[in-house]
Amino acid sequence: MYSGIIEEIGTIKHCNPTDLIIEAIVEKQEAKLDLFHRLAEYNDDQTIFASNTSSLSITALAEQLPHPQRVAGLHFFNPAPLMKLVEVIQTKHTDDAVIRTLLEISRQMGKTPVLCKDAPGFIVNHVARPYYLEALRLLEEGAADYATIDDIMEASGFKMGPFRLMDLIGNDINYAVSCSVYQAMGKPLRLQPSPIQEQKVKDGELGRKSGKGYYTYLH
Repeated sequence: MYSGIIEEIGTIKHCNPTDLIIEAIVEKQEAKLDLFHRLAEYNDDQTIFASNTSSLSITALAEQLPHPQRVAGLHFFNPAPLMKLVEVIQTKHTDDAVIRTLLEISRQMGKTPVLCKDAPGFIVNHVARPYYLEALRLLEEGAADYATIDDIMEASGFKMGPFRLMDLIGNDINYAVSCSVYQAMGKPLRLQPSPIQEQKVKDGELGRKSGKGYYTYLH
């Protein structure tokens, strides 16, 4: 039996053993480790633990969990029901059979899986950082407002401008990924997180899910 995605941390009173657990909770290593440790109490060493983290090190998670060979990344993109791409992240500990299983399950879901090694931001979020950060720097410098930047990028062929996309993803998640990649890459200036986005997070202006981000949304 394959589990659904675990979206919230709660008190685990009973959990039937299963073949695969996909975690998609808050983007904090401590919370993910706590959840997986509790799930390990109810599942044997053959249960695959897959994290939907956007940028946290899968290796760091695996090395603090029992049976690290069954831990991998399975990163879906927002909105998950529509986006076809799934990153399957392998660490030096991950068993090859686990990876084959995740690739096959992804295909059964109608997704397009891409295998990648564990690295800061994996593939997509590493490549995408300049798209968000350069747009934020243009805003900081007063070169253009956010709506103009979005309109220009969409007119250039992008399906969604950087600010509309950050609002869709959630500024809290997007900012957390920027911080994670920045730290993991040795804090290069080009990847420094934006104070504008940091303030959005502090103000609770997370985007669509909060009703306000760079844009205002009606709920």
